[in-house]
Amino acid sequence: MPAHGRGRQVTLDQGESGPHVSLRRALRLLEAADRHPYGVTLADLVRDTSLPEPVVRELVGLLCTEGYLQFADGGWILGGTFAMLGQSNREQLIRIRLEHKLAELRDELGAAVYFSRYYDGELRVEAVAAGEHAPAVYEWVDFKATAHASAIGKCLLSQLDHDGRLDHLSRHPIARLTSRTITDAEQLMHRLERQPATVPVLDLQEYALGTVCAAVPVTAGSTVGCLAMSLPADNAHRLRAAAELLAERAAPLMLAMAV
Repeated sequence: MPAHGRGRQVTLDQGESGPHVSLRRALRLLEAADRHPYGVTLADLVRDTSLPEPVVRELVGLLCTEGYLQFADGGWILGGTFAMLGQSNREQLIRIRLEHKLAELRDELGAAVYFSRYYDGELRVEAVAAGEHAPAVYEWVDFKATAHASAIGKCLLSQLDHDGRLDHLSRHPIARLTSRTITDAEQLMHRLERQPATVPVLDLQEYALGTVCAAVPVTAGSTVGCLAMSLPADNAHRLRAAAELLAERAAPLMLAMAV
């Protein structure tokens, strides 16, 4: 199986916004805190990271909520979450945290929420938070074979390089699922290559009639993943606002997957 790299990189120096930048800033802040084992002040963090004070304040609040920082003796130190992640059951703990985050998002968005990865050449939906008020998409055709039509699939494919996309489509040929499905390979490739990393990918009834979806990248470490949501088509007017909120909430999930 060929190795596929992600097709774009976002750096802090480019002045871009979005969950990728928030993750990098949070990691820089944690690195700064790690250099002060007896506690680090807000002024120290601002100086060490060269980030604006309001940004540092917001990130410190987020990291404290998630347990990555804690306040003690007049300064912040690394929190207990890091000790938990060092235990032998690290994967199970991350799984529990992931499912908890998805359930929170489901209730906040009023929509089914999904975490997916592209691993070993295939799309994998690894966790779903759904409920009576937030029904999941009915998988009437295998998600693995329909990446060209779903928000999840298009979001994952957009993170691969050109050869990676071609390889996937050669193994899973494009098929028409609804009247809205893009079936022209060249048009699909063009859209994937031009998809901005910070803009949610949408599926407007391309996979299934009656359902609209949105997905945002979750790229932490070697993970090529995405966070996605789905709504009944009669709630399509809520999709864009909900997708923007989904993108904002991706940063904590990315951090949890990275450490």
